[in-house]
Amino acid sequence: MKAAPIYLSVLCLTLGFLFGFSPAEKKSKATWIWQSEIVGDEKQEILEFCKNNGINLIYLRIEMNKPFDYYRAFIREANAMGVEVHAVAGHPAWALKSNEKRLMNIVKWVKNYNLEAAEDERIRGIQLDIQPYLLPFWETDRERLIREWQANVQAFTSEVKKQPGLVASVALAFWLDDIPVPGEQSVSVSQWMIEQFDTVCIMAYRDTLSGKNGILALVEEELKEADKLKTRVMIAVNIKKLSDDHASFAEEGAEEMNRQLALLSEKLGDHPSFSGIAIHDYRYWKEAAPVDPVKKERYKGTYIWRAELIGTEKKEILAFAKKNSVNLLYVRLDLEQPYAYYRDFVREARAAGIEVHAMGGHPVWALAESRGKIMKLVNWVKAYNQAVETGEQFQGIHLDIEPYVMPVWRKNKDSVLRQWMANIQAFVEATKQDGQLEASVDLAAWLDRTPVPGKPDIPFSHWMIEQLDHTTLMAFRDRADRIVGLVESQVKYAQSIGKKIVVAVETKESHEGDEITFYEEGMGEMHRQLQQVTKALDPYTSFMGHAIHAYDYWKNGKE
Repeated sequence: MKAAPIYLSVLCLTLGFLFGFSPAEKKSKATWIWQSEIVGDEKQEILEFCKNNGINLIYLRIEMNKPFDYYRAFIREANAMGVEVHAVAGHPAWALKSNEKRLMNIVKWVKNYNLEAAEDERIRGIQLDIQPYLLPFWETDRERLIREWQANVQAFTSEVKKQPGLVASVALAFWLDDIPVPGEQSVSVSQWMIEQFDTVCIMAYRDTLSGKNGILALVEEELKEADKLKTRVMIAVNIKKLSDDHASFAEEGAEEMNRQLALLSEKLGDHPSFSGIAIHDYRYWKEAAPVDPVKKERYKGTYIWRAELIGTEKKEILAFAKKNSVNLLYVRLDLEQPYAYYRDFVREARAAGIEVHAMGGHPVWALAESRGKIMKLVNWVKAYNQAVETGEQFQGIHLDIEPYVMPVWRKNKDSVLRQWMANIQAFVEATKQDGQLEASVDLAAWLDRTPVPGKPDIPFSHWMIEQLDHTTLMAFRDRADRIVGLVESQVKYAQSIGKKIVVAVETKESHEGDEITFYEEGMGEMHRQLQQVTKALDPYTSFMGHAIHAYDYWKNGKE
């Protein structure tokens, strides 16, 4: 049971980290492994899957007839990667009083295992997965069944709480908030369960967020209750193929599931009880990945900032691109030029296998007062694309907005960030409406250390990556290890939500220090370092290549 209300305000400060309400606490991303036999044969494959998908919590079904040694290596290596392992056990019949001993057995097993295990080999929690509504008694004698379920849960949580640091959790169907507990019509089964456990995992098995039958609506009451009771809440979705298509992401696939879950995390960020997401389960999630994924050619891009060069240096630009295997150009537009000014250039570039993305931007474009300038660029590009042939169309719109160079950034950063976010949302919505244009931005790599206003546990760069088709991280350093250090966590995050990252480097002379640019080292050394960056980031499907800033400096750079 939770502490009496009179003590809650004190406990919130002193024990908050135990209940998941520290603002900076990292959210969990969990999955279930029901086939415990695979942790021996497929250990490295499982751990690699966790690394690639940002998983930091595994609910592992425990076969209690196996020796303790069977689990030690797996749990030790998982812990070393930052992945907690919790035991999961249960059966619909475990709700019956006659099976209370089975609940006690799993607690006893974990206790004994942890006593013999080293600190880094220990199980950190136990989750119950009891679904008594699958028993015939649910229809014929529901009140008795719920009472016995309650009694077993109280016995279980009482025993778990005797083990210091062991988390007690439960998996619950979302609709149990409509079922009252016997004798207390105003208290639902969900409310009662939320009060008993440290963490509740709501099985919100739907494939969409919005609407009356969407995930957000289905979990709202549980989250409000958990906010009051200081209980963590995980939101679970399914990727197993089910007869009800709307109850699983099996048809939509892992990429769409990741996109929806990223949006879910953003929407639920205001609930202090929201502790993360869980995907059911490892086997089906792994199988949902394409068997033969199409590997897209990586970008090698550059920037053309002077719009007049499209008219004066078209042949030189295209020859330079061919010589240097450039396949992406961010081209700043002069909107005063007629459409004909760009048609030949874009057509010839695309014929040579080069994507051309229209570019614009200025620090003030982060401010609400400048949103019209962004919309003007978007509307111009869309009108241009409608007026020209398919092979002459821009394939994306790229913004370069760097508001941190303005004095107002230092005076009121949160206000600037909020305006910037609103402008980006408007930009993406307008760009993606009625067309196939790709929306992208430049982003300083260090913005992963700046939180979203009002959401201190969400890095601003993560929020931005979620919005765009691809994000170009300006990792302006002159050594591969430093470049990778700046971007790897963001590349990993992008992979977890199905987004793309381009890594940009600088060739312009810099007065901020020699380590910022390849101006001193030369272009040969730049390419050697970028090869090392590619090797380091190659395992991430989100890594889409490099962009070199910028054409003018690159072509004149020393070898």
